[in-house]
Amino acid sequence: MTPLGHLTLLVATLAAGFGCDPSSRASTTVFASASLTEAFEALEIEFERRSGTEVDLHCAGTARLVVQLRAGATAHVLAAADLRNMQKIVNAGLADTAPRTFAKNRLSIVMAEGNPKQVKGLRDLAREDLLVALCGPEVPAGTYARQALDKAGISLVSVSDEPSVKAIMTMVQLGEIDAGIVYETDVRSAGNTVASIVIPERHNIVARYPVTVLSSGHATTAGQAFVDFLMSQPGQRILQSFGFLAP
Repeated sequence: MTPLGHLTLLVATLAAGFGCDPSSRASTTVFASASLTEAFEALEIEFERRSGTEVDLHCAGTARLVVQLRAGATAHVLAAADLRNMQKIVNAGLADTAPRTFAKNRLSIVMAEGNPKQVKGLRDLAREDLLVALCGPEVPAGTYARQALDKAGISLVSVSDEPSVKAIMTMVQLGEIDAGIVYETDVRSAGNTVASIVIPERHNIVARYPVTVLSSGHATTAGQAFVDFLMSQPGQRILQSFGFLAP
């Protein structure tokens, strides 16, 4: 046997002897709202480093994730962007634990870099010369945006009802729309590729993010461990580094 062959055999023997076979590594599947993408990618890395558990992360609009779960998709954790959609999971008997709020967020107006249309606030979004898009009314960010507009007494027609805040951000960055309403964390993640305006507190909406361990998956122990990390001080520090507010 060649030296390389001996080394390969030794590594394989040690892995088997010490339980390091990658196929036996614990894993958990996490479904998370699209607005959590960057923060949860960082959480995934740190949780895997600390626990040795592999995380299979899927991010999409909360409403879409709920539809997938109710249709039979398997996951161990759901981190949603609103309580209404989470309640659908509870009502369907898919929540293994009571949902817990792990973060909060606020809304922001997003425009193209440099704000070429000179948008100054919510009232400008009703201007006839602007193309404005919101998330669909079934999407948490779409519900929150419409609530903020109602509080400000503003009526507008969304040129497109999008499935997630990431879709709104992409449309703004590509110049397909002039403005949209997303979360403050989305604007923060985009850096200087967009312009933004903070919505005044009297009109803004506080978005609450609930999380639950799902009964549709079998690895509930690993799922619970991920939720525990999410609620821990290290997990909360990661979330807040991306602009999320403490629960």
